[in-house]
Amino acid sequence: RRTAPAVAMAWRAAPRVAARLALGRRGIASCIDPSVGLTEDQKEFQKVALDFAAKEMAPYMAEWDEKEIFPVETMQKAAQLGFGGIYVKPDVGGSGLSRLDTSIIFEALSTGCTSTTAYMSIHNMCVWMIDTFGSEEQRRRFCPSLCSMEKFASYCLTEPGSGSDAASLLTSAQRKGDTYVLNGSKAFISGGGDTDVYVVMCRTGGPGPKGISCLVVEKGTPGLSFGKKERKVGWNSQPTRAVIFEDCAVPVGNRLGAEGQGFSIAMQGLNGGRINIASCSLGAAHASVLLAQEHLTVRKQFGEPLANNQYLQFGLAEMATRLVAARLMVRNAARALQDGREDAAVLCSMAKLFATDECFLICNQALQMHGGYGYLKDYAVQQFVRDIRVHQILEGTNEVMRMIVARNLLQG
Repeated sequence: RRTAPAVAMAWRAAPRVAARLALGRRGIASCIDPSVGLTEDQKEFQKVALDFAAKEMAPYMAEWDEKEIFPVETMQKAAQLGFGGIYVKPDVGGSGLSRLDTSIIFEALSTGCTSTTAYMSIHNMCVWMIDTFGSEEQRRRFCPSLCSMEKFASYCLTEPGSGSDAASLLTSAQRKGDTYVLNGSKAFISGGGDTDVYVVMCRTGGPGPKGISCLVVEKGTPGLSFGKKERKVGWNSQPTRAVIFEDCAVPVGNRLGAEGQGFSIAMQGLNGGRINIASCSLGAAHASVLLAQEHLTVRKQFGEPLANNQYLQFGLAEMATRLVAARLMVRNAARALQDGREDAAVLCSMAKLFATDECFLICNQALQMHGGYGYLKDYAVQQFVRDIRVHQILEGTNEVMRMIVARNLLQG
């Protein structure tokens, strides 16, 4: 039976690992150093994010998970560092950084709490959509309070009957004068019920993608309600609920872009969202590699440290190799998206597919290396495994990512 101090030591490993990352190259093997190849400015963004992850997130990630706390104050502190609208234009409160800068920041924050960072990535995607496709009036009305995280945003695309087949969504918006009347429901909405702004894809025209428009619905609008809080395997620091519209009247002035542009807006948002969620996977995987490295060093079996076992050494080497390969792929896709390259969408799909699959394997292998201890909630590695698993499903399932890549190859 382990003593209480032993349990405390196990959980202190997560903040300790986050602190090692925050210190930069010291204590981090150069072959997996996440700062390699970055500019001085990018290294500074990364350091700020790693410091925040180590001090403000890692010590609390277990409590947020266990008690299902949505850490609003912590995220608002992150917003003070510019993390509420990272790739949003500065004139409405954003940081105006690149997609690569954004990937670096989300990877760093995710070492402290993957679940919370993943919600922040969704929030950032919503603000970018308003900033990019909204009118000047809409940008100035919504973006400043979202960038400061005084208010929070949710992305509403998935429905109970249309997940991967998003173009078949049924939530309708009938125009009546200067308002749209929404009816329908959205499923699996991160932040649902606790957030203030809902970026909603709805059908204003005929079937298919060209009949879809995008509306911004504000909390408190009559006819807007929410389902029960879902019980999830991971991602417990962010609430997930159905979002329900029953004769919900939304001003025409809340429509982003033109009628029929909604599906295009949704897909362009998801290209960045896929990079963001892949970046969150990288952070979880990097933290898990360090947790495994530490456990192999201190844990003894058969009279010697596990680190002396060549089989485990080979496993650790494979984990590190997968991590670096995934990071390179994600950063390459981020550059392509930032540059507006023709192949950006498919590269984002490839990066999301590869990074989320490989990083889950890394986290799961790190748990295996902990033996029975890895399966205990006293140890941080199991939370990274639970939080990262859903990344292979959301922002487009990895099966859909394969379809996108194959279609590109066969049409080429």
